[in-house]
Amino acid sequence: MPDWAAILADLDVAGETPRPVSGGDISAAWRAGDVFLKTGPESSYDMLSAEAEGLAELAAPDVIRVPRVLACAKHGDTAYLATEWLEFGRATRETEARLGRRLARLHQVTRDRFGWHRDNTIGLTPQHNDWSDNWVAFFQEHRLGFQLELAAKNGFTGSLQAQGARLLKRLPVFFEGYAPRPALLHGDLWGGNWGSCDGEPVIFDPAVYYGDPESDLAMTRLFGGFGPAFYEAYAAVAPPASGSRNRSDLYQLYHVLNHLNLFGSAYLGRAQELMGRLP
Repeated sequence: MPDWAAILADLDVAGETPRPVSGGDISAAWRAGDVFLKTGPESSYDMLSAEAEGLAELAAPDVIRVPRVLACAKHGDTAYLATEWLEFGRATRETEARLGRRLARLHQVTRDRFGWHRDNTIGLTPQHNDWSDNWVAFFQEHRLGFQLELAAKNGFTGSLQAQGARLLKRLPVFFEGYAPRPALLHGDLWGGNWGSCDGEPVIFDPAVYYGDPESDLAMTRLFGGFGPAFYEAYAAVAPPASGSRNRSDLYQLYHVLNHLNLFGSAYLGRAQELMGRLP
């Protein structure tokens, strides 16, 4: 059990009784007054601190709301991340449109290289972010290639690896005539990682790095949770480029392979179907 007396003293919310809340798929989740906390074993500190830095990176341009980070620290055998508590309500069509416009503006924040200054995680899987001048090489090595290597270690060999090897060799084909800029990405933008607070969109639980903006959009399409207003508003700011459909399958494959490595063979067919669909 966390050392609540020490943690709450750090946060100046002594006297509050933390109570568990839903949403803690990886870490335990709690509310103490106006504070939301994620807790885990001491070994989860690096993961939580990377999340805290990711939230700060997303907040810096001041174009889309993220939960304000209050603290990230360790007490005894517990690591924790504390942010402001936000009350989420029903998202309207206008909320989705605002999310689309603001995500497009976030993607206008760029660096001169792909990657990030530190590694983080995608779920519980390490996500390597070594700086690179070449997006195709970065995606090949640190995204698809890394997940395929993990899959082999997890026993997913045979046709999956043969398909993967062919795809890795063909990656440059999907980027002919398209040179993405290193844009600030949420990195894990599925429907469960955004909400509506007083009609304003909020994004959270990021896996931040600088990469192709299309990869964020691909993730939004993988599991649903984003309506037509979101895509229309995004496209009004940043129209889709030629070839984006095939690249969307590539970017979704990264996340499907990650789910295969995290959750097992239920995602094997989906991964192979995506590979088979790519020309």
